[in-house]
Amino acid sequence: MDDFEKGNLQEIKKELIDRKIELETQLTRLSKEKVTNDIVQDPGDMAATSTMESLKISLQDAEKKEYDRILQALAKIDDGTYGLCIDCGRQIGEKRLKSNPNSARCLMCQELFEERN
Repeated sequence: MDDFEKGNLQEIKKELIDRKIELETQLTRLSKEKVTNDIVQDPGDMAATSTMESLKISLQDAEKKEYDRILQALAKIDDGTYGLCIDCGRQIGEKRLKSNPNSARCLMCQELFEERN
C-alpha cells in the first residue's frame, strides 16, 4: 500500500480489531436478548413485540454486514491488498480509509455501485 505508512496501517488494523470485538459483543448480546417475556399477550402487545423483533433482526443484520466487511478488511491487510478498490483496482483515498477503514471501493466506484442498486 503506497499511500499509507506502516504506522497508519497498524492504527487502522487496531481500529478494525477494536470494532470487531465490539460487534462480537453486541451480536452475542442481541442473539440472547428476549423481546418478550413469554406471558400471554393481547393483540396490541403482540404487535409491539413483532415490531421490536423486526427492529432487533434489522440491527443484527446491519451489524453482521459491518462485521463481515471488517473481517474482509483485516484479511486484506494481512495479504497486502488493503486499500485497493474491489471494482477498479486503484488505490482508495487515505482520507476515505481513515473515515471508513472497511471501505472496499474508491469513492467513484462506490457512487456507481449505489446508483446501480
